[in-house]
Amino acid sequence: MTTSSTPLLQLDALRVAIGEKTILQSINLDVAPGELVVLMGANGSGKSTLGLALAGHPAYQVTHGTARMNGADLLAMEPQDRARAGLFLSFQSPPEIPGVKNNLFIRTAMNAVRAARGEEPQDAYDFLGSAKAAAATLGLPDTMLSRPVNDGFSGGERKRNELLQLSLLRPRLAVLDEIDSGMDVDGVRAVVELVQRLRSEGTAFIVVSHYLQLIESLQPDTVLRLANGQIAERGDIALAQRIARTGFVQAPELAEA
Repeated sequence: MTTSSTPLLQLDALRVAIGEKTILQSINLDVAPGELVVLMGANGSGKSTLGLALAGHPAYQVTHGTARMNGADLLAMEPQDRARAGLFLSFQSPPEIPGVKNNLFIRTAMNAVRAARGEEPQDAYDFLGSAKAAAATLGLPDTMLSRPVNDGFSGGERKRNELLQLSLLRPRLAVLDEIDSGMDVDGVRAVVELVQRLRSEGTAFIVVSHYLQLIESLQPDTVLRLANGQIAERGDIALAQRIARTGFVQAPELAEA
């Protein structure tokens, strides 16, 4: 897919720690509008840490380096301002929010993003129509809209609910952390179709996944392997295919044998 040559996201020597433990050592990465980067790595390599640090989770402290999105200093923003600027993070394990209706939660977030873009807020009636249409496309019953966020949802329903938010928020940059986990075949197909549509509109993606079938369907521009808190390898779909064949413990020279 054709992408802009001007980076939307620019990470320079980014180092991230949790408490006294450094998780990411030095991450350098540029992501252009419409570009899709797949992030692979063994458990504990820091894949989720990167997304949570970019989103501004207070437990993840950036101790060195810079992160800029659309030219602005991402690290200087509060988490809510990062979201308003167009950053979206899907959680590996989406939490429940008891007492907060799903439709109110999403409409409030969407209108905050619309306000930041200089757009008029969407009223409850118009929102409900667009939300029901998006939910139907994603295979999510519209009854889920009136229930508390993720309350009683199955694993697959929680991930589809993340996709619903992604579809309605239309972010500039989306970090999807194992979005296919717990999904059935139709759910994975919905992921691919939504990502392709948003990419065509200029949304950039960083996708954390271990599953080759999804990765091949997404047709990434770049595949990265994280190890020891840094980017150990950069490649294309062939890198993902090699990892799927040999695993993370195999040295690259052995994988070629």
